[in-house]
Amino acid sequence: MKTEAIVAALKRSYLFATSSETDLADLVAAAEFRQFAAGEYIFWEAEPSERFYLLTRGRVKVVKHGSQGRETVVGFFGPGEVFGEVAVLEGKPYPASSVAAEDVEVLAVSQQVFRDFIARHPGVAMAMVAILSARLREAQSRLHDLSGERVEQRLARTLERLASKLGRELPFTRQDLADMSGTTLETTIRFLSRLKEGKIITSRRGLVIIEDEEKLRLLAEGPPQA
Repeated sequence: MKTEAIVAALKRSYLFATSSETDLADLVAAAEFRQFAAGEYIFWEAEPSERFYLLTRGRVKVVKHGSQGRETVVGFFGPGEVFGEVAVLEGKPYPASSVAAEDVEVLAVSQQVFRDFIARHPGVAMAMVAILSARLREAQSRLHDLSGERVEQRLARTLERLASKLGRELPFTRQDLADMSGTTLETTIRFLSRLKEGKIITSRRGLVIIEDEEKLRLLAEGPPQA
């Protein structure tokens, strides 16, 4: 991928929107462009956080590994988003693993390169604070959903949230959706079957496709309050 194309991708990201193309070209020159095939791990949980990544193409899942080897999806990222940056800034191991949900292209930025860049560009530091604040709000919203909403509403809201961020085609399994919604696989299968019958979604292996966003939104909002 040419430097000009990577710089254009960086400019479209919230983190680097205020940076000049010249400065971004310098960042690209000091970083490393990488490609990963679908299913390939970009980094592993507990691995030293030597670099963070900016996604220029494709979608990535962040997963936690349980004691029995089971993976639970805890995050998801699309083009223009960064991931792994918190561990890099803290100088601590990655708290989770990241895996390519499809073929992806990323810009890998080392800890020292990023710290030097932030020191020269305080606007990037402010953008990072805003990104972390948005993630905190999202986590709080998910906790609220898990504690107070009906199961069907939680599942619908999970699908709506994913679609708003990643588009209509969602590279998640039924188990992924169950884990993110705090429910069982059996309940998720039944719910997705009803959505299929209502022509709200279609699906194929490892992929859920939203066909009727308005109906899904109504399910996510739940019944009208009395």
